[in-house]
Amino acid sequence: MPHNPQPATPPEWQTHAEKTKYRETPNYDETIAYARRLDAASPLIKYTSFGHSGEGRELPLLVASEGDTFTPEAARKAGKAVVLIQACIHSGEPDGKDAGFALLRDIAITKTQPGLLENVVVLFIPIYNTDGHERSSPYNRINQNGPADMGWRATTTNQNLNRDYMKADTPETRAWLALWNKWNPDLFIDCHVTDGADYRYNITYQFEHHDGIAPSVLAWQRKVIDGKVFPATEGAGNVVSWYLEFADNRDFGKGIRDFNGSPRFSTGYVPLRNRAAILIETHMIKDYRSRVIGTYDLLRFTLAEVSRDPQSLLDAVRAADEQTLRQSRPDDAGRKLPIDFELTDKTIPYHLKALENRTEPSDVSGDTRVVFGTKPLDVTVPMYNTFRVTREVTRPLYYIVPSQWKEVIAVLSTHGLRLQSTSEVTTIDIESYRFSEVKWPAGPFEGRFMPKFKAELISERRTFPPGSMIVPLDDNLAKVAINLLEPEAPDSLVVWGFFNAIFEQKEYGESYVLENLAREMMSANPALRAEFLQRLESDPEFASSPSSRLQFFYQRSPYWDPHMNLYPVGRVMSENSR
Repeated sequence: MPHNPQPATPPEWQTHAEKTKYRETPNYDETIAYARRLDAASPLIKYTSFGHSGEGRELPLLVASEGDTFTPEAARKAGKAVVLIQACIHSGEPDGKDAGFALLRDIAITKTQPGLLENVVVLFIPIYNTDGHERSSPYNRINQNGPADMGWRATTTNQNLNRDYMKADTPETRAWLALWNKWNPDLFIDCHVTDGADYRYNITYQFEHHDGIAPSVLAWQRKVIDGKVFPATEGAGNVVSWYLEFADNRDFGKGIRDFNGSPRFSTGYVPLRNRAAILIETHMIKDYRSRVIGTYDLLRFTLAEVSRDPQSLLDAVRAADEQTLRQSRPDDAGRKLPIDFELTDKTIPYHLKALENRTEPSDVSGDTRVVFGTKPLDVTVPMYNTFRVTREVTRPLYYIVPSQWKEVIAVLSTHGLRLQSTSEVTTIDIESYRFSEVKWPAGPFEGRFMPKFKAELISERRTFPPGSMIVPLDDNLAKVAINLLEPEAPDSLVVWGFFNAIFEQKEYGESYVLENLAREMMSANPALRAEFLQRLESDPEFASSPSSRLQFFYQRSPYWDPHMNLYPVGRVMSENSR
């Protein structure tokens, strides 16, 4: 288990977790009080807030810096890398909060971690989900070994903030996006506690590594995080692994499936902005002390590497931005952008530091029960860690969003996208999508009903009202815009239900009217009559439904609404479209 190699901390500067020998984590007021003490005691730390929660609590932020570089402009002028560390997005998982406070104290007060701010500005969010944090109870996380009381996973409107990065429904996410737009950090670290099977690791980590990640950023993560931070964290006494998601928690032999975080997740969203993003997942069953110290170690070694060589990180994100800009050119071969991915069957051997375990029939659940022991077990299992592209799109020059879709426009603006309003009625050649086979879930997810559909690319000339928003793609946020506005992207605004009204039929035909219309249409169009008769013969469900049979003709008549199932957003592919 990890040890804390630092000298004894003066009692007055011990964190609440340390004072209670890691039995407890501080509440919101105690957290803010400690943050303010750090600010008052050291010129290296400033306390502020970056917004308010749904219940009106300040969202706390500490900025740590040497040389008075406490603004984005000063940090850039000094050539410093900006690192955003976030804790308690799931506030029942407070490891990052207590680790981050201990690390800032050791940087600024005890001076036992010198040099970490020499070339780095640290933004630290100790509690992101402040309202859920105060819904504290010893019973909030059944899988987790401490602290004694912990916060709730979601906000008090029951929103999981780590599913909200694209749709931005919550005030917390909107405040976070404003903070990001202001600072544009180079590296993001999100601190969590994992669920899953039992094993010997106290800390795991992950970063996205599919074809959607900028090659320069991915190379930096592999070199620095895999190559330097991982071994240093292990050398401090931790047992470290890549994030473990088992195909079957009762049978390790089936292997480990790598995790692809779509942009609804923090570490899936940040790469769309061409920045490095690291997920820390401590192991739920390990004691709180080992989890906090493991997080502390991974954070300090990451900051040490960035401070030692900030330029390699700055070069990586600049190269990623430049690549995105090049791909906006009409003649660029890279205008094909992957937007969705899946694991392949390819595996590598993974040497798992497991624990002895057995399975047995359960007379409680009637299922197979797994029983973990304490004896170490080393086993080699397959790891599925290679992704393939399942969907890609050709980048348009820009999108155009009709002015009446104000909620959509507000979300685009919240993400920091450049929007240009049209001043007059605009008729333009576009590509768009027509949807079919629309299906609805039985219940909501994160408060939204998310349709499934097929999307067919169409081309047409369409008129947009004044005040419609043009969304250019000639900047480094192009991938954010594409993933929001391409319907088949996994976390698009269509998927999240922002356009659900387009799937509703608003006008209907009375059956006695449609009966006459159907006869007239078949009389005038023998091919339509043949299509109808063939459908009757081949589709018994259709044949037995009077309404479906009449709807067949209504949908093919001039009375049918051509805007139903039609995507309102246009893709402009050429400057000569007008």
